[in-house]
Amino acid sequence: MLRLEKISKKIGGFLLTDIDLSVGKGDYYVLIGESGAGKSMLLEIITGFIQPDSGSISLNDNDLLKIPIQERNIGIVYQKPTLFPHMSVFDNIAYPLRSRGYKKPFINNRVAQLAGDTEISHILNRNIANLSGGETQRVTIARALASNPDILLLDEPLSFLDVQLRKGILSLLRKINQQGQTIIHVTHDYDDALSLSNKISIIEKGSIIQTGTPKEVFHHPTSGFVADFIGIKNFYTGMLLGLTEENRLKIFETSGINIFVSTEEATGSQGFVMVPTEVITISEEQLSSSAVNNFSGLITDMFPVKSGMEIVIDIGIEISARISDHSSEKLFLALGKKVWISFKASAVTFIKT
Repeated sequence: MLRLEKISKKIGGFLLTDIDLSVGKGDYYVLIGESGAGKSMLLEIITGFIQPDSGSISLNDNDLLKIPIQERNIGIVYQKPTLFPHMSVFDNIAYPLRSRGYKKPFINNRVAQLAGDTEISHILNRNIANLSGGETQRVTIARALASNPDILLLDEPLSFLDVQLRKGILSLLRKINQQGQTIIHVTHDYDDALSLSNKISIIEKGSIIQTGTPKEVFHHPTSGFVADFIGIKNFYTGMLLGLTEENRLKIFETSGINIFVSTEEATGSQGFVMVPTEVITISEEQLSSSAVNNFSGLITDMFPVKSGMEIVIDIGIEISARISDHSSEKLFLALGKKVWISFKASAVTFIKT
């Protein structure tokens, strides 16, 4: 449906480089990256507000770069709402339809439909100045959908909303996508990306460095930047030293600590390992189990998280474990206490660099 090939653009000292991106009909495609990575610039290239220096863009097999901005059937919602303050909610939503010359009966029906879909039917006659943040963003989304766009572009539409309003807009965006609307959503929030998308690209300093499904990207990051950005806690760089004699596992060395890993990669490979926080067991004494990675250390930090408590232990490197509140209380965990941790080699992921 939408295909970008080798799109590059230099503005000042920033360079967007060789962007390849393919979005299918009905996709919820999230482009995620830090502020200043080039996400918004890429959206403005798609809309036509910025012309690329090189590359091609096709939409439904048509050369988008040859289509004037006003004729591109693309809707966009920015970080901050861009509604007309002198118009009512109804007139804001109707504006793109009137500008395209639609008749009044069609406009009335379309606005009513959109208001129902976005749950704002009760405020159609209200002045824009009297809307809440969530209502304002719903009106903005309804207006962007008015002309039935091929693609809806979202530029951090949740960044100025509080937690409760965000939940409502997240639910609305999922519903819109489930109804068949193709969406490209740029954000720096990986929780939003995980809850909304079926496809994700990570952008760093003007280049896309990884693309895949949410599961592929969040469970198998291909670089240290991606792992760090999406919040993986136990991420360590180092080298595979060799096989163990007894169980044919390889040893991964990082900062003087040896971690047993189950991998087919060759001895001497440079890379990094990830140890999920939830696979780590904490105990007061060393356990006798099938978990071959066993370390003693001191608790340096502990704090509540959604699923219980996160405990940070210094074993020569800092490693985080997540356990239930009940387990934390049962073990009488406290800062400075010596504990043992254990985890299986099969739970460790090695990625070669």
